[in-house]
Amino acid sequence: MTSMSTNPPAHTSGGWFSRAESWLDHKGKGAWIAAMVLGFIFFWPVGLALLFYMIWSKRMFSKSCSTRRMGNAMSTMRSTGNSAFDAYKADTLRRLEEEQHNFESFLERLREAKDKSEFDQFMDERAKAASSED
Repeated sequence: MTSMSTNPPAHTSGGWFSRAESWLDHKGKGAWIAAMVLGFIFFWPVGLALLFYMIWSKRMFSKSCSTRRMGNAMSTMRSTGNSAFDAYKADTLRRLEEEQHNFESFLERLREAKDKSEFDQFMDERAKAASSED
């Protein structure tokens, strides 16, 4: 008598690449970097392909950080059972989120001012070049 396996075949779960990708995602950014280094050591095109994939999929820069932030957000939403402390925590988090929003707005305005300044400089140089040709 044969028993049926409860695990789906590899082709229905997305194949070995999808399984490897989800396993590496579960292990974190360090596992991706280790896989890339091992790829470079054993067969350099594999390491290069992993590097490009990590950059293209933004795993190199943001994946583990956003996962860590999500875990921190989940732990801050838990109630401690002390209503006074929970109210204080909620108020403090609200103020911090407001400060973060204000700071991000400030940075955006700073970037826009820098972009405008660089564009104005480009246009001035272009106008000077055009007037010197005449």
